[in-house]
Amino acid sequence: MAKDDAALLAEQTAYYRARAGEYDRVYDNRHDLQNLLSVTDGLPITGDVLELACGTGQWTPSLAARAQTVTALDSSPEVLGIARTRAGTSHVHFEQADIFTWQPQRRYDTVFFAFWLSHVPHSRFAGFWETVAAAVEPHGRVVFVDEGPAEAAREEVAATVRRLDDGSRYRIVKIFHDPDTLTHDLTALGWTADIRLKGNFLVGVTHLTPG
Repeated sequence: MAKDDAALLAEQTAYYRARAGEYDRVYDNRHDLQNLLSVTDGLPITGDVLELACGTGQWTPSLAARAQTVTALDSSPEVLGIARTRAGTSHVHFEQADIFTWQPQRRYDTVFFAFWLSHVPHSRFAGFWETVAAAVEPHGRVVFVDEGPAEAAREEVAATVRRLDDGSRYRIVKIFHDPDTLTHDLTALGWTADIRLKGNFLVGVTHLTPG
């Protein structure tokens, strides 16, 4: 990874640690996000599920309702503390891990991540999907939700700077993927992808192309 990417990712991690107490406010204030949580009901989320970048666990209970087990990862101990109180079930296991360096020790039937892919820099895109490929069963599915291109209008300062209540500012990675371009990029990496827009949000279901 380029040196500047490493510094940027470290700053992004620091931002989400500092933002832990403020994070859920966006779900409280936006009905479209509250309604989006139910999208999991129609997605192929089954068996043993790996949730990457689980944050404060907004999506974890919906996954747990459909899964045999859920393993939820995040780099921030602050958000994991909140997520543990929200999960409310014994078949969810939380683990602190840096998604960019973590390597799976087993495979899962479903890999899920919400609002994470847009935080993966272009330089780490292929490597991230290699990690995902190592984590999913050969016939498993990767399911993700993220902001679509229209959401770029909500961002400030060229979509790379966020500010907290205390006035502190942090650079983050923020890439708004177009469904067609993202499908093309994943196909080039050996994935079969069905990526659609649901309102302003991307909903993707992918699996490794046989052979």
